[in-house]
Amino acid sequence: MKEAFLYEKLENNLAHCYLCAHQCKIAEQKFGLCGARQNIGGALYTHVYGKVIARHTDPVEKKPLNHFFPGSASFSIATVGCNFRCGFCQNWEISQSSIRDGAPQGEDLAPEEIVRFALENDCKSISYTYTEPTIFFEYAYDTAKLAKGKGLYNIFVTNGYMSQEALQMIKPYLDAANVDLKFFRDSAYQRVCKARLTPVLDSIRLMRKLNIWIEITTLVVPGENDSEGELRDIAQFIASVDKNIPWHISLFHPDYQFSDRQATPESTLKKTEGIGHQAGLTYIYVGNVWGWGNDTHCHNCKKLLIKREGFSVLEYNIKEGRCVFCHTVIPGLFL
Repeated sequence: MKEAFLYEKLENNLAHCYLCAHQCKIAEQKFGLCGARQNIGGALYTHVYGKVIARHTDPVEKKPLNHFFPGSASFSIATVGCNFRCGFCQNWEISQSSIRDGAPQGEDLAPEEIVRFALENDCKSISYTYTEPTIFFEYAYDTAKLAKGKGLYNIFVTNGYMSQEALQMIKPYLDAANVDLKFFRDSAYQRVCKARLTPVLDSIRLMRKLNIWIEITTLVVPGENDSEGELRDIAQFIASVDKNIPWHISLFHPDYQFSDRQATPESTLKKTEGIGHQAGLTYIYVGNVWGWGNDTHCHNCKKLLIKREGFSVLEYNIKEGRCVFCHTVIPGLFL
């Protein structure tokens, strides 16, 4: 165990955690909603520091990030736990497990070992992903700090529910994030995720202000967030922050508590793509489909910049961050 960041001791041995927007006040011996942080003697401790439940070398496109060193590899790690309870979670086996409930803790890996693995596997970055990186914030922070010193970049794949204090703290070492914007209705966030909408929007705005490269993903779930009005609200919000933020709209596969639902029709994704363009978004990508929706075109001359097949880059027409055809600067970070 390691003493947690971002909490304060209160009277009667309570611990007030302000790592995420839940702002849990945790009694002696109890855990926060995440199931990873426990009050022991009035002090807050994390049980997941250095406990890796999953690690892989992934294409950065799998995060998904299409404008952050496309074609590069990212060493990806996770611990168990999450501060959301999404019924359609694609990684529910590890995200919805917790130390509090006796879940396996995973493999012991120190931050130095994570950085070494990333370098040995020719990775450009380390991604804190699969579950919610806010849950293992102390571990991610120490690893990211070491990684930055070795010339590696750091990525959060996140639900965006971290506190403003957490974002300010990690900012010197966090280079990019893919944020899930799951709904644009607070009632849906409360019902499906046991969370709220506003903190997610606030995180997106602050990340942009802090110059953390952002891409946003919306899993389009039939009957949940696929109405034209809600999709338009999401697209218009993203455009209001920065029209150059790439929006990834992903096909839903039945899973976990939503296993009785139908998969997203591709026609819905095509409609959503059109809604995004109408809102003024420059770059829109479609996930979990094959044969379309993943290529990058110059927003100025419309020529093909990056040809993708799945997570593989087949053609690359960006040089020094500019379109090789018309020399327009392309938003993002590029090799």
